[in-house]
Amino acid sequence: MSESYLQERFAARIGGDRFGKDTTIYKFEKIKRAKATAKQAHPGVELIDMGVGEPDDMAFPEVVQTLAAEAGKVENRFYADNGVAEFRNAVARYMKALFGVALEAETEICHSIGSKSALSLLPACFVNPGDITVMTVPGYPVLGTWSKYLGGEVLNLPLTKANGFLPDLDSIPAECRKKIKLIYLNYPNNPTGASATPEFLDKAIVFAKSCGALIVFDAAYAPLNFAGKPLSILSRPGGKDVAVELHSMSKGFNMTGWRLGWVCGNPLAVKAFATVKDNADSGQFMAIQKAAVRALDNQAEITPKICAKYGRRLASLVGMLKELGFDAKVPEGSFYLYVGIPKGTKAGQEFPNAEAFSQWMITEKLISTVPWDDVGHFVRFSATFVAPTLADETRVLDEVRRRLANDVFVF
Repeated sequence: MSESYLQERFAARIGGDRFGKDTTIYKFEKIKRAKATAKQAHPGVELIDMGVGEPDDMAFPEVVQTLAAEAGKVENRFYADNGVAEFRNAVARYMKALFGVALEAETEICHSIGSKSALSLLPACFVNPGDITVMTVPGYPVLGTWSKYLGGEVLNLPLTKANGFLPDLDSIPAECRKKIKLIYLNYPNNPTGASATPEFLDKAIVFAKSCGALIVFDAAYAPLNFAGKPLSILSRPGGKDVAVELHSMSKGFNMTGWRLGWVCGNPLAVKAFATVKDNADSGQFMAIQKAAVRALDNQAEITPKICAKYGRRLASLVGMLKELGFDAKVPEGSFYLYVGIPKGTKAGQEFPNAEAFSQWMITEKLISTVPWDDVGHFVRFSATFVAPTLADETRVLDEVRRRLANDVFVF
């Protein structure tokens, strides 16, 4: 069959005339394939998936009931465009109650079809060819990917254990600073679980102002906090001058597939986002937004229960891994546990990198994790493994302990 003329027409940003011909297998595809092979080889053994990055339970019953009721209302059938007032007002109440941040619902809040959508649209508001977006590694790459799509450059700052998994902004060369348009920060952090300190946020605010840059603060995991009160960059002095904050209904409300979040903060930046968004989508289904109002207004009942579950699971995982020799510590937030890998086992198995350890875990132990070799060699365990009851949770964790205890790890 002759090659399609379209092969010569693809944009360089997705590979140009090589699009579809790249045989590189990315780590999540490798994990998927390894899981399938392991299940086929051991059909009677449960594969314990600790790599999933979304809650293991569904939205709370009252939220689902509200969705059902709102979906049946004729007035909710129209385009939502840039969102309904009820949702913006609920967000304003939520931000005030949880973070002490006062927001003007009409001008400082705009809904998004999830955080990923917001991260893909914000570069179109600010990035011109040659501009710099500061990202952190390891991390969620979407803002940087879209910045490069638009001709921008990405400057990656490593997150190291020695620095508390906070980026060293002072390491950015002076000649780069004048070209920075966006600075991406994500706390509580995926995958490290670290939280930002007030002191770091204050420093980031001063730095952004000195560069004339906008901080895009991804707070998707903010409700899942195990180290005191959740922290918003908008609560810090000058935060609203230099930042927008992204929130999500996914992690703290078990509403991942509902695809709803919001951008809030600097009113001019929020207006720019709303302008670009208006040309990219027609808004999330009004019934979903109105169901989210029920969740947001009931956050004091919903989120602590979710947080308690993942906090309990993470504490159990940490205790277990420490017994096996891992340098594990309960994270400050998120539902992830980020730990350095062993060098090998006393039986002679060697792990040159995290990908090798993760593949061994799937193949030999039927336990799935996510490897990160960006800065050192770590694996991410997620506390979102499927366990509908407390008894199921205990059973799964006991089974993980049993499987890993069969080997003596060398560090």
